[in-house]
Amino acid sequence: MSRAHEALQLHRLGIDTYQEPVVFLRSDCPICRSEGFEAQSRLEVWRGDHHIVATLNVVHGNLIERCQLGLSEAAWRALGGANGDPVRVRHAPPLLSFSAVRAKIYGRPLGAEAASSIVQDIVEGKYSDIEMAALITACSGNRMDVAETIALTRSMIAVGQRLHWDSEIVVDKHCVGGLPGNRTTLIVVPIVAACGLTIPKTSSRAITSPAGTADTMETLAPVGLDLARMRAVVQKEGGCIAWGGAVSLSPADDLLIRVERPLGLDSDGLLVASVLSKKIAAGSTHVVIDIPVGRTAKVRSAAAAEGLAKRLVDVGQALGIAVSTVLTDGSQPVGRGIGPALEAWDVLAVLRNEPGAPDDLRQRALLLASRLLELGGKAAPGQGMALAESVLASGAAYKKLEAICAAQGGMREPPRAAYTHELLALHQGQVVAIDNRSLARLAKLAGAPLAPAAGLMMHAALGSRVAVGQPLLTLHAESPGELAYALAYAESQENLFTIEEPQ
Repeated sequence: MSRAHEALQLHRLGIDTYQEPVVFLRSDCPICRSEGFEAQSRLEVWRGDHHIVATLNVVHGNLIERCQLGLSEAAWRALGGANGDPVRVRHAPPLLSFSAVRAKIYGRPLGAEAASSIVQDIVEGKYSDIEMAALITACSGNRMDVAETIALTRSMIAVGQRLHWDSEIVVDKHCVGGLPGNRTTLIVVPIVAACGLTIPKTSSRAITSPAGTADTMETLAPVGLDLARMRAVVQKEGGCIAWGGAVSLSPADDLLIRVERPLGLDSDGLLVASVLSKKIAAGSTHVVIDIPVGRTAKVRSAAAAEGLAKRLVDVGQALGIAVSTVLTDGSQPVGRGIGPALEAWDVLAVLRNEPGAPDDLRQRALLLASRLLELGGKAAPGQGMALAESVLASGAAYKKLEAICAAQGGMREPPRAAYTHELLALHQGQVVAIDNRSLARLAKLAGAPLAPAAGLMMHAALGSRVAVGQPLLTLHAESPGELAYALAYAESQENLFTIEEPQ
């Protein structure tokens, strides 16, 4: 047996490397030296019969002992064990599926067998972040055709759980993102469920945005439902709004998104595979997808939106799911609040039919709900809007949200921020442009989404006239330091609101 199999002692370092398993060896460790392990080497780590593949970082100093193997938090969770347990390491075997990634880089299509091997290896932790970045880059732009997208989607479904429900029709909705606010899910789900359709909604937490749907829902009720609890809620109320991370529906997608988001690369193929793999795995049969289009949204032109919509429909049809797309206005945030609790207050205002509730959020939610009601057979074509409006106006939708929250663990009031500050207009005129991305960053600097009450409240919409000293937005923060950071950023940005006098 080679020295690479000699035992080391396990040591938890408490270093957060997010989802990437990373291990640490000292440069003067006998095994590190004899086996030629270098920084960024891919190692197999064995604890008894359990093993992981991890990226090596080499330590110069006394962070760990000479014969210890330090583990990041991600590696610790994946491997299990206790400090001091014996572990063995060796070079990871060659990653055979990566040859298909190299071929894709040079223009060769990704076949079904190659896609399956790649996705399987990703889920087993064999791909490093660098290798996943290469795959994402090779598939970005217009480098994936429909056949490749179908193959990738099918492979991503195959490696995760797949839910099955008693209903023949199971509906869902999704927004491709890129627009602050836009928390329509918390309005659509209770409207649709109140009409008798099954809508088991799994949603994500924020990764690079100020709030994900799960973050907003969590200010109202628990979202970390396991599969058994999720089934119980749906069986009782017809729908749920749960965090998708608690049920492993498309684990390959979760790993790819972690690398894809920081790269900022756009790929219709990867987006479609991401969305539809999770919807199909969740047991959905009919899905409505919101595609906001705007200069600072994720999808920036009508042509790009139409191309994405066609691919979603085509891939859905090939995989046996009915997909309907809705192209919506992505020129400005939807609703007034940006941040988990502030978005939740908007949702409650709409569902409670409060005077002054954000009408743009109300109308967009009604549009999506009406499409689902028609797609799911609860309303005839063209009659879905009237049904959705009546359910919302009667209070039935709000009662359904209360019931869903109670079933998920109990409804609560969203928190309020301790510190606020108004950002005022410096000159008068008409708001002719709003920068969604800068507003999202501003809300994050204020503390969202980790601080649930943090974010910002919008006071000026696109097309409105403002006077000097009129509030454009109010910053919300849970600490004075975060408020100061956000304010400094806001004051340095001239493009948050573009205000001009009409010519």
